[in-house]
Amino acid sequence: MAITSLFATPFYVGRIDDAALREDLAVAARALARDDAAGRRWSRDHRYAGYTSYASLDDLPLRDPAFADLVRALGRHVRAFAAAAGLDLPRPRLDSIWVNILKPGGMHSGHIHPHSAISGTYYVEVPEGAGGLRLEDPRMPLMMAAPRRRDDADPAAQPYVVMTPEPGTVFLWESWLRHEVLPGTGTGQRISISFNYR
Repeated sequence: MAITSLFATPFYVGRIDDAALREDLAVAARALARDDAAGRRWSRDHRYAGYTSYASLDDLPLRDPAFADLVRALGRHVRAFAAAAGLDLPRPRLDSIWVNILKPGGMHSGHIHPHSAISGTYYVEVPEGAGGLRLEDPRMPLMMAAPRRRDDADPAAQPYVVMTPEPGTVFLWESWLRHEVLPGTGTGQRISISFNYR
């Protein structure tokens, strides 16, 4: 008898270990949260527990050199992920990049990133107790009467997997993969930079 796992979902974990870059990004993110009235308004209107530049600013790498440095550093990670995942994407291009500052207890409900090929997040500040990134098995809508998975089942067989970042972590996934940020239990703000490539 042979059992083969089919239709695997690739997920990339990398690092950009540059403390000075993280500090510059933290300062820039907090300045944006202070100065970007449209982003604060969008966050308030959509009940985002903190600040995001998602719907207000589309020029971060031109606005601040720290974001341009991050994009340069992300390039090799995105190319490595595309190659390892077997994607016919020889030159992935940045499509969008935005800041997220979540307050304690803040979360972001399940979603995908349409019209993109690769999505990801770089973690600038991750306080103790910050919520992890929960990934959903893309087959969930098709499982109907499937039995519950045992707690000791391989992570690849679980309906949800939670990835816990640290400062400097880069997570990458294909943009169709549904994901969410779980509520945190810590007291500090969680600062991350999310992005899409096409």
